Amino acid sequence: MSQADGVGQAATGERSTGELVEQVAEQVSMLVRDELQLARLEVTRKGKQAGTGIGMIGGGGLVAAYGVGCLIACAIIGISHVLAAWLAALIVGAALLAIAGLAAMAGRGRLRTATPPVPSEAVDSVKADIEEVREKVRR
Repeated sequence: MSQADGVGQAATGERSTGELVEQVAEQVSMLVRDELQLARLEVTRKGKQAGTGIGMIGGGGLVAAYGVGCLIACAIIGISHVLAAWLAALIVGAALLAIAGLAAMAGRGRLRTATPPVPSEAVDSVKADIEEVREKVRR
């Protein structure tokens, strides 16, 4: 009789509860591995892009610093024809400090609004997977 049950079960495609639980465990394990792989790849890609961008900004900043130094010297020399050299340097220095303060405050505001570098695609995918599982369980 058990042979007939086994043949009938195989013919209809029905699986035992143990087989179904085993299949769910395998699929959940595979899903978690795939989502972790996606998150790792996404963070790696974003990290490489950020590193390249930071390097380019640093190089541009260094060249800009030399250019600004030349312009500052030019401004001081130009003003020194009208005022004493020390007063020209004081005026230019105070103006530069004011500009630096404004830039720092603007940068601080931008940092507050920046979002952390989270692997958003992977998070969205996991949320969709969880919702899909919840829907299947409800049925």
